[in-house]
Amino acid sequence: MSGVGLTVVSTLVVIGVLVFVHELGHFLAAKWAGIYVHRFSLGLGAPVRWLSFRRGETEYSVSWLPLGGYVKMASTAEEGAAGALEGGDAGGVEVPPERMFEAKPVWVRMVVILAGVVMNTLFAWLVFSGLVYFKGLPVLESTTVAAVDAKALPAGAAALSALSLGDRIAAVGGTPVSSWQAVVRAWGGPGDSVVVSLAGGRSLVVRGDPAARARALAAIRPLVPPIVAEVVAGQAGAAAGLAVGDTVLSFNGVPVREWREMVSMIEARAGQPVAIEVGRAGGRRTLTVAPRAEKVKDSTGTRTVGRVGIRGPLVADVRESVGLLASMGEGVRRTGFVAGTIVGVVKGIFSGRVSAREVGGPISIGVAAGESVRRGLEDFLVFMAAISVNLAIVNLLPIPILDGGQFLFLLAEGVTRRPVTGRVREWLTMAGFVVIVMLMVLAFSNDIRRLLGI
Repeated sequence: MSGVGLTVVSTLVVIGVLVFVHELGHFLAAKWAGIYVHRFSLGLGAPVRWLSFRRGETEYSVSWLPLGGYVKMASTAEEGAAGALEGGDAGGVEVPPERMFEAKPVWVRMVVILAGVVMNTLFAWLVFSGLVYFKGLPVLESTTVAAVDAKALPAGAAALSALSLGDRIAAVGGTPVSSWQAVVRAWGGPGDSVVVSLAGGRSLVVRGDPAARARALAAIRPLVPPIVAEVVAGQAGAAAGLAVGDTVLSFNGVPVREWREMVSMIEARAGQPVAIEVGRAGGRRTLTVAPRAEKVKDSTGTRTVGRVGIRGPLVADVRESVGLLASMGEGVRRTGFVAGTIVGVVKGIFSGRVSAREVGGPISIGVAAGESVRRGLEDFLVFMAAISVNLAIVNLLPIPILDGGQFLFLLAEGVTRRPVTGRVREWLTMAGFVVIVMLMVLAFSNDIRRLLGI
């Protein structure tokens, strides 16, 4: 299959599966609540007749506008903007009053509205947990220290500031360690202190309860070699001839010993041609690369850094088996991490700390989906899980046409004992529709700019 064909197919799979999962949540919750469901649709608007069929009281269809999906429930608010997006008239079916959406208690309707978000989150959790259970957890087979952030060390852990690049941890609390994961497990043992033994005979004492010691360990960065794991097409690194598997040996004549050290060197030389010496199967080569200047915003403010379009580091794919309960817990951790990252980006966009140019649309999703498929099934599933969490969080935004906005309507009804109806609801829904269209235009324009390199 060609690169374009693979990208298109992978995009359809990602969007189709995740929209189906989301709408299935609403559908199952509505059936549980006894609400009459006219239609279950992938896509918005009127259904495509030759892609539709009816089973029982519900029509299952693919609709003309490929921008999501919907579950059309029996409701007194079927017409207007919301009704048009859900295919208009439901066909004059007479629905018993007790099976209307509005006939159900507010808390039941809240469950139905939030069920899509819950299903997307559960999907991500199942994917992450399943991958950990069947594939195991990645293991870094090194206990060598790259650097220590002395400012982040809590009281009682000051001895760790003596660690330097190349120091190897041989044992923690008397337990020999051969991987960084083994260091983490031994580090969190019981007691108010732990002895860290280094190769060569030195020992350091870290004092504090397990939580304090965990913060101390987080201040230590393990050494990983500067081996390129991925080269982004069209970027400076690819143009200069960098390849996957290259080991960066020196940067402008300065020896490079670990990945983060190399990243710092690249970031400091934005727009300046530099000589990078790499080692590969055919021997050593010196390449000239000009890191592209890019503005980034972080806790220190706005700064310009260099980027060459490589990702890494490349490490040996070593895994350790994990039990079912531990894999479920790791699934929760990974889902929470992705959710926290996405929430941070959304907050950054609305606060101005993150550029609106970071908003991506279907084209960006398609390109990323295609790249993840080329890297293998595991990467593709991880990508789907991350997009599923993204879809859940976006749907929680307080925009009337989204689940978050509908939830706010129900919350207002629960507080005031009166539903939000009539022109107020109609105008708010139209305003939400306009906001969504504006966001889509922004996302598509950003996607096109990225494709054109502007």
